[in-house]
Amino acid sequence: MIRYQSQNQISIEEFKTPFQQKLISDNRWVKLSRIIPWDDLATAYNKALSKDQGRPGIDARRIIGALIIKHKLNLSDEETVLQIQENAYLQYFLGYSTYEEKLVFSPTLFVEIRKRIGNEQFDEMHSSIIKLAFQSKRNKPGPRHRKDHLKDNDSDNDGDSSSSTSNSVGNEEPQNKGKLLMDATVAEQQIKYPNDLELLNDSRMLSEEIIDLLYPLSGLNKKPRTYRRVARKDYLGTAKQKNKNKKILRKSIGKQLNYLARDIKYIERMLDIIPGMEFPLNAKWQRRYWIVKEIYRQQKYMYDMKEHSFPDRIVSISQPHVRPIVRGKTKTNVEFGSKIGASMIDGYAVPDTISWDAYNESTDMKKQVEKYKMTFGYYPESVLVDTIYGTRENRAYLKSKGIRFIGKPLGRPKKETEENKEELRKARQQRKRDYRERIPIEGKFGQGKNGYRLNKIRAKLQNTSEAWINCIFLVMNIVKFASEKINSIFLKAIFILKLFFKPLNSFFYPKFSKLNYTF
Repeated sequence: MIRYQSQNQISIEEFKTPFQQKLISDNRWVKLSRIIPWDDLATAYNKALSKDQGRPGIDARRIIGALIIKHKLNLSDEETVLQIQENAYLQYFLGYSTYEEKLVFSPTLFVEIRKRIGNEQFDEMHSSIIKLAFQSKRNKPGPRHRKDHLKDNDSDNDGDSSSSTSNSVGNEEPQNKGKLLMDATVAEQQIKYPNDLELLNDSRMLSEEIIDLLYPLSGLNKKPRTYRRVARKDYLGTAKQKNKNKKILRKSIGKQLNYLARDIKYIERMLDIIPGMEFPLNAKWQRRYWIVKEIYRQQKYMYDMKEHSFPDRIVSISQPHVRPIVRGKTKTNVEFGSKIGASMIDGYAVPDTISWDAYNESTDMKKQVEKYKMTFGYYPESVLVDTIYGTRENRAYLKSKGIRFIGKPLGRPKKETEENKEELRKARQQRKRDYRERIPIEGKFGQGKNGYRLNKIRAKLQNTSEAWINCIFLVMNIVKFASEKINSIFLKAIFILKLFFKPLNSFFYPKFSKLNYTF
């Protein structure tokens, strides 16, 4: 069967839409707008603004909602604003009372928003989502019979004291509860794969542009010769070769270093001639010149010493804060981006540390455990981590707080005897269970990288990249909370059916108790 619609389309005025009457209440954005704690998120965002100075800002709900839409749908800044303009459901999600045809704000404002929101604001947003999620779980009805429900009705009305955050009586310390998962990953920046030859060539081209800008200000009668055509030809002669051996590559790098050294010498001479104490160009070009000089210093050292590593090595001119981080993974041995030390509690992950230098993630353990204590009022029962966290200092700290560490004990393994055979077997089984239970944090990293492009951070500045990463984790936590909230609505309805229709229990509950709705 062939179906074809004529290209002679009707006019836009004759086109009918279902929005002339009302929006559909079952839409996913409508549901999500009712679940998100907008007031808490807006309070955290407004802390970055001044109450008295400056122009009136855009409504915080529209700002936060636009960030959620962007990272939920993996859109660019421009596409996010256009989608909001075209979609009535997205405007309802942002708190609009009526449909508006104009843009919510300029796409370039996203950069200023990322600069404005810091780690403190995002930490407060994460905490509000997690606290709200655990409050909902305490009031969530379980698979109990009606007699048990009536028996515990008073405790449920008091906020389910059996599972409250504080388990203390009088002035006693609350008991340890819950499990804290920790791990680290790398959020790769969207940069081209760096190599020394191409980096030197780009630095040489930048130095030539600086010479072109300084020459009219220097008052020289003759422009310095940079041999840019010869340098470009030398670079392409090596770069276009499919198989470059070490000897050819080293020779080409040496030539580019000589060209760059000559250009830097010319720039220094012109800076001495130009009158004035300040740098004659704007801050943008001054920063680029500093980066070019630092790249030359690093590459010259590695060339002379015949080495391939340097502390704080620059791998991108546009993003000099990005560092190579050795991971030793099967797919890629080295990743270029920021290293994230994250903790996860019952499916909710929070980036506690975002570092642009390679560091040992075991140093984050104390901070993450104390943060857990600050959020819930008690320490976790156990910490599920990788073996790299099992330092003597961390083990002693966990032991002092009464927290169980899942790793093997230090020292020589105990000799198995008839007396301790069963004890050692149970300890091995417990470690296997603990290692299996820490797998979800690896899955959370995979969700961020595959579903929300955590491995392709497109922000260029250091602070905007950190805000980008925090936004991704915030959206994942919101999606997790929305999924649990919607599931709880179904379970409450099933629970009511279970209470008042006992003959139907065997039919309804086994089927609907396994229901898992994903937003």
